[in-house]
Amino acid sequence: MIAATTLLAGACATSGAGPGDPAGTPSSTSSPSRSSEASAEPEDPDTPSSWGPTVGEIDEARALVSTWTPEQLAGQVIVGRFHGTDPEVPAEMVRDLHLAGVSVTSDNVVDAEQVRALTAAVAGAAAEDGRDFPPVIGVDQEGGYVSHLRGIATEFPHFQSAGLAIAADARLGRRVTRAAALTTGLEVRGLGFTWVFAPVADVTIGAADPTIGARSPSEDPKIASQAIGAAIKGFDDAGIVSTVKHFPGHGTALTDSHDTLPVVDSSLAEIEQHDLPPFESAVAHRAPAVMMSHLDLTSIAPDVPASMAPEVYDLLRDDLGFEGVAITDSLGMGAVGGRPTPALQALQAGADLLLMPVDTATTHQIVVDAINSGEVSRERVEEAAARVVAVQLWQARVAAQRPVPVDVVERAQAASANLLSAAYE
Repeated sequence: MIAATTLLAGACATSGAGPGDPAGTPSSTSSPSRSSEASAEPEDPDTPSSWGPTVGEIDEARALVSTWTPEQLAGQVIVGRFHGTDPEVPAEMVRDLHLAGVSVTSDNVVDAEQVRALTAAVAGAAAEDGRDFPPVIGVDQEGGYVSHLRGIATEFPHFQSAGLAIAADARLGRRVTRAAALTTGLEVRGLGFTWVFAPVADVTIGAADPTIGARSPSEDPKIASQAIGAAIKGFDDAGIVSTVKHFPGHGTALTDSHDTLPVVDSSLAEIEQHDLPPFESAVAHRAPAVMMSHLDLTSIAPDVPASMAPEVYDLLRDDLGFEGVAITDSLGMGAVGGRPTPALQALQAGADLLLMPVDTATTHQIVVDAINSGEVSRERVEEAAARVVAVQLWQARVAAQRPVPVDVVERAQAASANLLSAAYE
């Protein structure tokens, strides 16, 4: 298992590129231990971490969650699902269960006015719960057919367009990809969202891939890596939390994890060569969050979904050097159906956010009970909650510095057209 004290504490500047910088590389050194920190000079609180928040924001988040009740801690590691379009329904969940936030799907939206009322209600509920940082209000807005704000926000082409544009002209392709992410992020921020569940880092194998397909930037790991780096920088520029998915790569799975647990028999060497490069690029570009897949990786953790396997979190943390928020894929998917406590298993394995459990209230109580009984250590939950709070402090700060322009829709429409043109003309 990963060491809870070293990963969050190791929020030091790395050679990874920040927003607007050229691509960097992940740090080759591990995070400092608390003992080494104690003997070293105190870090400047304004020093950026390898994933966005400053050292000061991480320290502030850690201090805050250390005072919380088990009920508050349990809520801060859950992003709930809700039914219907009434803004008060998710607001009540966030307020009563202390949730980190909610995920909004196409079934929850009507029009732009209703979406703004919904996101405002959720933000208000978090404030009423005593939080002075924004909640997680997330949406799948990848472009193409996975866009839950269709008809409300600008339609962008599927992410494969980014890879095609980069393959045709790398410099132009990266520029239009970054612009597409920037304007997507600004537009959804204008609707009240703080997270976007994109970009997709999976390297597809083409026609045999039933789930990802055109959601993937490319069948070439090098091109996919460039697309991911450009998209992360665009989302960072927009002041929204991006979510690179689905670690360590869903593009080789031959079945759909929405329905069943796919078995991936790739060797570790094959995963490292084919699937990991875009995620390595994500870490180098200071990705704030990574979504874990529901895959049975026989060479790493056989018979256990990757989202619930400590070995897969070790791969992400120790091998790739990722220090940000690890969020599960939706816990309502068929791949994890039938497991008695999937959310608790994921939290114990190393997840920081539990996305859309089937029953949010029941899951919250399960986590509360596990903290109280010691089935999951308070230290593990504090580590997870502090990462989430820290990235939300970062999001609030950057968003305040970068207001959404009044002509954001026109900019988004132009960016969409430019991406299409660079990909197909």
